[in-house]
Amino acid sequence: MAGLIRAFMSFNKGMLKMPVPWQLWIMLLVGVNMILPLFFLDRLEAQLVVGAFLANMMLMTALTGLVGFTRLVGLGHFFWIPLVVFLWTRLEQIPAEGVFGLWIRALIVIDVLSLVIDTVDVIRYIAGDREETVQGL
Repeated sequence: MAGLIRAFMSFNKGMLKMPVPWQLWIMLLVGVNMILPLFFLDRLEAQLVVGAFLANMMLMTALTGLVGFTRLVGLGHFFWIPLVVFLWTRLEQIPAEGVFGLWIRALIVIDVLSLVIDTVDVIRYIAGDREETVQGL
């Protein structure tokens, strides 16, 4: 249990020590994937978004505990892959005119962009770039 708490602390410290543009990106991801869905919790899609976000957080914390705050932490957004596919298949049933439909479409774009960034990071990790992305954790 102490190891998991240490990993959680290291993961959060790592995010707070990232350059400001990355911190702003993280705030956007949190806003779109954790805060905004709370307004739509009566919808299955929003429930799945929150669940995927929490699962991603647990996986990123575990990865930080195993390999440190490295590029491999990008693998932690794994649960967004099936989520984005599911949401994409639902777009025909979700009108784009309403706030809910706009949020779903924005979420898909933002999460796919994040997955592209994560893919580059994981490839770099596999290729040997295994240093911690922020120092002093």
